[in-house]
Amino acid sequence: MENATEYVDKAGTYFENLIDLLVNWAPKAVLAIGLLVVGIIIINRLVRIFRRLLKKREIDSTLIPFLTGLVNITLKAVLIISVIDIVGIKTTSFVAVLGAAGLAVGLALQGSLGNFAGGVLIIIFKPYKVGDYIETQGQAGTVESIQIFNTVLTNFESVRIIIPNGAMSSGNITNYSARKNRRLDLVFGISYGDDLENAKNILKEMAASDERILKDPEPFIAVQELAESSVNLLVRIWCKNEDYWNINFDWKTNVKLRFDKEGITFPFPQREVTTYVGQS
Repeated sequence: MENATEYVDKAGTYFENLIDLLVNWAPKAVLAIGLLVVGIIIINRLVRIFRRLLKKREIDSTLIPFLTGLVNITLKAVLIISVIDIVGIKTTSFVAVLGAAGLAVGLALQGSLGNFAGGVLIIIFKPYKVGDYIETQGQAGTVESIQIFNTVLTNFESVRIIIPNGAMSSGNITNYSARKNRRLDLVFGISYGDDLENAKNILKEMAASDERILKDPEPFIAVQELAESSVNLLVRIWCKNEDYWNINFDWKTNVKLRFDKEGITFPFPQREVTTYVGQS
């Protein structure tokens, strides 16, 4: 009987403690849930406003999810810590542990954090954007996407190239798409016996008739070099970025066909071989 009575007393004590715990913590739990729900609703609205502001500022569309996601995570982390503090849980030790863990993770992931910082710098200073043709870190291609840690390029062979943002932000970048127009230099060699003025006039006529070539600055055609076996003519023209490669390839074909039609020759290396036949 004594053992049974003890068990009943202990059960009663546990039940009373449970009731006290529920009475003390139930309001705090309800308050915490309410604050979280209201806070998340407010944060979601702020993020939507932030997204609209980015679109008005004409930020690259591929960067908007990255920036809004970063703001969303940061605000919600602050909300959770604030709610924990409001309901009476001491956050000092929690923040200290979180900071120590963050330091350890940061030391282990120095390269990744450097790439993340590089991505932020790229977003802020915009040395290039999606769709630009750039050359960097020994690679060249069109920017396919700017991610949190990497920049993705696609070259002419449709090969996907992934370069860390840390290297991109600290290295040299040649952006061929930064300006609307681009200059194209072409060199054509003719024989010394050909009519030089006729060849120049043909090139001028071709430049004037090609609508893709800009008239301002006007095309520049001159003798670049009196080479060993040819007279090299320089054709310097300006065009829109999107027409650069088409003009480059088309002109090499069209000038060859036109020069052949006009009897202008392209010199090529030749050798004379003399064979001596000895007496037997």
